[in-house]
Amino acid sequence: MAEAEWVDLVDPDEAELRKRMPMSLHARALGRLLRPTEHEDYPRPTLESHGDYVFGVLLVAVVVPEDDRVYYQEIDLILTEDFILTVRKTPPGGEPFDTSTVHETCERGGVEKPGLIAYHLVDEVAERLLDLVDALNEEIDELEDHVEDWPADRIRQRLSELRHDLLRTRNVIHSVVDGRIDIEGGEVFPHEVELNFADAYDKVLRAVDGLELSRDLVAGVRDYSQAKISNDQNDVVKRLTAIASILLVPTFIVGLYGQNFIKSMPELRWSFGYEWSWGWIIVTTLLQLWYFRRKGWL
Repeated sequence: MAEAEWVDLVDPDEAELRKRMPMSLHARALGRLLRPTEHEDYPRPTLESHGDYVFGVLLVAVVVPEDDRVYYQEIDLILTEDFILTVRKTPPGGEPFDTSTVHETCERGGVEKPGLIAYHLVDEVAERLLDLVDALNEEIDELEDHVEDWPADRIRQRLSELRHDLLRTRNVIHSVVDGRIDIEGGEVFPHEVELNFADAYDKVLRAVDGLELSRDLVAGVRDYSQAKISNDQNDVVKRLTAIASILLVPTFIVGLYGQNFIKSMPELRWSFGYEWSWGWIIVTTLLQLWYFRRKGWL
C-alpha cells in the first residue's frame, strides 16, 4: 500500500490551500478552513462526511498560568483514503498546535493510512487534555491557598467552558468509534483504526472525569469563600452594633441632662453636676466596652 500523503499547513491563504488540495472542496468546508481563529468565537469540534472526503475540526485548550487565561488551538482536517490535510491556525495571543510529535510517531511507526494519522492527532489532543486537567488542578490548589484574595467565579466559568469542549470532542471521537463517519465508496477509518480511536476516546473520558472533579473542587472553594464573606459581614455588623450602642448611652445621658427647663431637677444645682454626668458617660462606656469585648464583637 502506498504511503499516505500528509499536507500540514499553518494559516494558509486560499491560493495555497487550493494548490495543495488534490480535490475540490465544498464551499462550506473551504470557508471553514480559511476562517481565522477568533477569540470567544471558536468552532465546535466536529467530524463529518462530505461525500468523497471527511472534514473535521479539533480544539486543544491551552492554559497560560502566568497570564491567568486559556486559549484554544484549532486543527482542521481533510481526509480521503490516501490523503490527509491539516490546517493549523494561530490563535490570538497564542501559538498554533505543534504537530512535530505526531510527525515523529508516524515516521517511527511507518504509518501509511490517513485514518491512523488522524488517530495520532486525536490521541495527541487527548493527551493535551489530560495535561490541561493537571494544570487546572494546580491552579485550583493555588486558589485554595489564596481563597481569601482570589475570586473563584472566573475559574469556575473557565472550567465549565472547558467541560463543554471536552464533551464535544468526546462526541467527535465517539462518532468515529461507532463507524458513522466515512467516505462514499471507500473507507477512511477501517476497523483497526476505529479500535485505536476507542483508546483515544477513553483518554478523553478520563479528561472529562478529571475536569468534573476539578469543578467539584472549585465549587467547594467557592462555597468556602462565600461562607467566609458572610461571616466577615456578620463581624462587621456586630462591630457597627457595638459602636452604635456605645454612642447611644452617652447620647441618652447628655440628652437627659439637656432637659434643663425642669427647675426641680436636683442635678442642675449641684456644684459637681457636670462631673456627675461625665462619670456616668465614662462608666457606662467602659462597661459596654468590657461586655462587647467579652462577646468578641470588638
